[in-house]
Amino acid sequence: MMTAAILARKTDTPIFTIRYYTRIGLLKPSRDVSNGYKLYKQSDKDRIKFINSAKNLGFTLSEIQNILNHAADHNSPCPMVRELVEKRIEETKKKIREMQKLRRRLEKAAEEWKTMKNSTPDGHSVCRLIESFAEFDETA
Repeated sequence: MMTAAILARKTDTPIFTIRYYTRIGLLKPSRDVSNGYKLYKQSDKDRIKFINSAKNLGFTLSEIQNILNHAADHNSPCPMVRELVEKRIEETKKKIREMQKLRRRLEKAAEEWKTMKNSTPDGHSVCRLIESFAEFDETA
């Protein structure tokens, strides 16, 4: 058994993260009756490792909780994990396409702006560079 501080040190996890995981139910320590401290088991180290691995794969804490709940009910979470990963792959592909589109717009704007002079805001215009691109972008 170990305190939150020891678990944090052994897992290289900030103590506030250990406390947060405890507060939201990802970790379920027992209590020391003599001092009221929360005590964590060795298995909590493995749980932290699992949580970190899942987070590195892009799982949210809510999804991780669902996975852990499935496992606690003696149900394989693997089908749900596969489904979530497939969904996340598609979401990531979409984000990459959107970012590539943004990069092309930025590159186009930078190229267009090379020949434009700087201007001072005059009450009708804030930044002619952006305004000219917005006008151009609408017609494209």
